[in-house]
Amino acid sequence: MMALTKDAVLGELSRVKGPDRTGDIVSLGLVSEVVIQSGRVYFAISVDPARAQELEPMRAAAEKVVAEIPGVEKVMVTLTSEKRGGASGPAPAGAPAAGPAGGAGGAPRGGPGAVPPPMAGRAGGHGGPGGAPGGHQPRPAQGVPGVKNIIAVASGKGGVGKSTTTVNLALGLQAIGLKVGVLDADIYGPSQPRLLGVSGRPEPVNGKTLKPLEGYGIKVMSMGFLVEEDTPMIWRGPMVISALTQLLREVLWGELDVLVVDMPPGTGDAQLTMAQQVPLAGSVIVSTPQDLALIDARKGINMFRRVDVPILGIIENMSYFMCPSCGTRSDIFGHGGAREEAERLGVEFLGEVPLHMDIREKSDSGRPVVVSDPDGPHARIFKDIASKVWAEIERAKGTAGRPAPQIVMES
Repeated sequence: MMALTKDAVLGELSRVKGPDRTGDIVSLGLVSEVVIQSGRVYFAISVDPARAQELEPMRAAAEKVVAEIPGVEKVMVTLTSEKRGGASGPAPAGAPAAGPAGGAGGAPRGGPGAVPPPMAGRAGGHGGPGGAPGGHQPRPAQGVPGVKNIIAVASGKGGVGKSTTTVNLALGLQAIGLKVGVLDADIYGPSQPRLLGVSGRPEPVNGKTLKPLEGYGIKVMSMGFLVEEDTPMIWRGPMVISALTQLLREVLWGELDVLVVDMPPGTGDAQLTMAQQVPLAGSVIVSTPQDLALIDARKGINMFRRVDVPILGIIENMSYFMCPSCGTRSDIFGHGGAREEAERLGVEFLGEVPLHMDIREKSDSGRPVVVSDPDGPHARIFKDIASKVWAEIERAKGTAGRPAPQIVMES
């Protein structure tokens, strides 16, 4: 039996013809970073992004020959627009111990290739986001079956309480009578399993999709269910894009009114992938009141506007601190900055969430305040925010179903 090694993978890939049927993809230096873990093989193929759709048969052929190697359980391969010759390199820590369902011939796409430059577009495989340069027009963003609205909860920087806000917003939407799911798209720091008090492994359905787990009646999917909590996710851009696509599209979400996506902080691959992959109903921006956080929040707002995603509003988290002993209010991070920013930018101000031990302690213990103290003051704040978000979704529904935006970098 042939040993499952990098050399064996490269030997099989050398049978795959390169673009224009000249040479092979290995000798042309198009294969980057073959990674093997527990029968799963990851790699990327460098191509001209304008030819991504045209070269899809080449990607499929590479996937097929590797899938036929004895010992290979799954193949994840993507097309990437930045050429990095050679197939050596360290395996990315945090490669999934049990990835989303899929197998040979129909395996989910992805791979640890290099991060493509934004101005080069994205060279996608099946269902991947297409680059726009060279006259190649991106395909329309496809919705997720059964999911009526998808919203992104984002922040320009970490540490502003975005994930805690996400879970309480989702539970607030559920409290007003909606069917809700949560996608934890923060690949590098998944928090939703702990916040919702959910653990375990998603079950495969028909060998093609995964059944999401549930917490408090909320359907939830997270990379945190697929790797150990303390495993670092040292992944390059294309692998992140592939993982997000799988967590979004290869999950049996069922019928949902809203899928709330907990985005990683910043304005990078994950945000652009989500904007291109699905018709987002809108985005919610979470910020603290101080100027430094608002600068980054402004970047997030401008990024979503650049890709034609409606801004549903801004939430000011850690807005003030009320001393539980003496009742004195302290504006630790300042106050009102997010409201002023919302007014300046012409977007909805969704509400103020105080810095309070109950919110932190109950979230950390997997009992968010909206369900653990549904009639308390903090739960009422989140429910009020949820009502405003839903009203904005309804108002912005005319933008749903638009084609995926073309990412254009200005010089």
